[in-house]
Amino acid sequence: MKLMPVYSFLQGDLSKIEKALEEAVQSRSSLIEESSLHLLQAGGKRIRPVFVLLSGHFGKFNSDMMKNAAVALEMIHMASLVHDDVIDEANVRRGSPTIKAKWDNRVAMYVGDYMFARSLDIYTLFENPLAHKILANTMVELVVGEIKQIEDKYRFDQHLRDYFRRIKRKTALLIAASCQIGAIIANVDQEIHRKLYRFGYYVGMAYQITDDILDFTGTEEQLGKPAGGDLLQGNITLPVLLAIKDKDFRSKLEKVHEGMDKSELNDIISHIHNTGSIEKSWEISNQYLQKALKVLEELPKNKANKALRNIALYIGKRDH
Repeated sequence: MKLMPVYSFLQGDLSKIEKALEEAVQSRSSLIEESSLHLLQAGGKRIRPVFVLLSGHFGKFNSDMMKNAAVALEMIHMASLVHDDVIDEANVRRGSPTIKAKWDNRVAMYVGDYMFARSLDIYTLFENPLAHKILANTMVELVVGEIKQIEDKYRFDQHLRDYFRRIKRKTALLIAASCQIGAIIANVDQEIHRKLYRFGYYVGMAYQITDDILDFTGTEEQLGKPAGGDLLQGNITLPVLLAIKDKDFRSKLEKVHEGMDKSELNDIISHIHNTGSIEKSWEISNQYLQKALKVLEELPKNKANKALRNIALYIGKRDH
């Protein structure tokens, strides 16, 4: 399944959003503008803007207001990516050099801060206090998630609930907020925007679990970075936490470090596959997707509902 045809009716709005993103990163500082455009032009699925637009179709759709909300939420996502690359010391994202690699850590941190600030500036265009509260709470949780990722680096004794809380904060809540805020701006009933929030949360959890699986099953060409990169950087994801129950294997895992030999890493990846943890991770991802699909059954049937369903199904089948 190709993702773009699923929401082809949004193409005009998405083109406006892409142009608005380029305008949003313009700055009196040529360094900020150049580095921001570098990240923006590296591409991306623009999943959060898509969710804003689709959720808006459950109510009174205002193209300009939806565009502004989508740009603000995508800017928050982009800022978190820039900061993540500093935390993870990542040199490649989507097959291109990261901002921290092309410039340095200080530039990357301030560019991320600039994007956060610009998103807040855009959000002043909205009068609804609930939308502001949701965005503020989401940004707080996102930052807490980033800090927790630092604290949990190479911590192999963490519990599964630590992992789920971390991906909730770092990924799921922003997707949930994108769904809910798009609906709120479209003036839908409270019951509908709360259900869209739940849909976004479940999809967001599945989306991140899928990404964490693909880090062990995808090729470097597909991932835009080396396979097993998350583990090398000390990010302990679901497949690892499920595989680590093997005590003998745990001793090998605890020796993982960023400079380890590629053949050693490949042996570890092979062992993770052999434990069945990849299959179990897919099962958990699918459980979240099924919850998301169940929420859609409770929402009005329209083309946006169908598109949301197809996106959820796409997430569940990425290279699976």
